Amino acid sequence: MFQKLFKYCLFIWAAFAFAGCENTTQTNGKVVAEVGTRKLYLSDVSAVIPNNLGQADSTVMADDYIRKWVRHELVLQKAEDNLSGSLKDVSRELEEYRNSLIIFRYKNELMAQRMDTTVSDEEILQYYTQNTENFKLNKPIVKAAFIKIPADFANPDLLKEMTSDTSREGINGLRDYCLQYAKGFDIFTDRWTDLDLVLKNVPVSIENPEYFLRRNQFIEHTDSTAYYLVAVHDYKLKNEQAPVEYVSDNIKSLILNRRKIEFLRELENNIYKEAENKKSFKIYNTDTNETE
Repeated sequence: MFQKLFKYCLFIWAAFAFAGCENTTQTNGKVVAEVGTRKLYLSDVSAVIPNNLGQADSTVMADDYIRKWVRHELVLQKAEDNLSGSLKDVSRELEEYRNSLIIFRYKNELMAQRMDTTVSDEEILQYYTQNTENFKLNKPIVKAAFIKIPADFANPDLLKEMTSDTSREGINGLRDYCLQYAKGFDIFTDRWTDLDLVLKNVPVSIENPEYFLRRNQFIEHTDSTAYYLVAVHDYKLKNEQAPVEYVSDNIKSLILNRRKIEFLRELENNIYKEAENKKSFKIYNTDTNETE
């Protein structure tokens, strides 16, 4: 973690240093800040200000950028004055970072061109079947319908009847009704959703979801402005087996990640074998200085 952070900071430092060197070579443009021999030009500041910002916001952002640039240059100058030559020599670290970045981009480009990113339903089901113990729910999930209706003309009995009809005609009728009268709604009777996400739409608190779901089909609440209804059609409780469709996206990511690892391992092996066949490298015995 520290090495990654160090390399990132080193890269940022190099970018600023390079920008500072560039600035000293400019012979025109308005200078907006100066630290030692380094100059910051108005054109440099303008390049980082989005075109769609208003004048006031642009001024604030420009002022903030200039002050950060000055602070950075002052710290850099202090470091330059006080560090020994060996500590200021970062050429090796920069070369390592450059090499890592080039390799990273090369691998990504090859994966984008050659790696199969299609994951079939059969592959997902097979992975799920072979790893069922890894897919236990850590929270309750439901298939349900949520409706928020203005309190002055809400008809709870009618709404409960409508939300209980899961036929195509029933769902279409409920959706049409909600589009006309509801202040908010969501119909997810055909997909699993986290119960806590559903309850964010309803100003109620359920202390024991397992007990409640086993005994209630509806979650209701009425206040001065609206009637809230959640009709639960199906549910799964915490620690139960997660339905495959609920974890399918996660499984797809796992399969692709495994495929990525295998692709990169094969890529490195192929590059090595190709170079070995072409005798493109030599490995010396450190004791005899002879090739192995």
